[in-house]
Amino acid sequence: MAHFVYILKSQTTGRYYFGETQDIDDRLKRHNSGRSKSTQSGSPWELVQLLEIENRSEARKLESKIKHIGIERWMKR
Repeated sequence: MAHFVYILKSQTTGRYYFGETQDIDDRLKRHNSGRSKSTQSGSPWELVQLLEIENRSEARKLESKIKHIGIERWMKR
């Protein structure tokens, strides 16, 4: 089943957040409704990048790579 690696940008703080999910619509709603503790303070969030990945394992690898590189450097690619 396909997974997504997504990058959000806070419209209030300019901060980036990234993660992985199977259901991007539900995940974005959770981030913007304050139901995700790590993104409560930056709402509203906008989706700035969405990558469809073959499976969860590969999505987690890409998420780890983004974390290692740094979100700012990743976004400049």
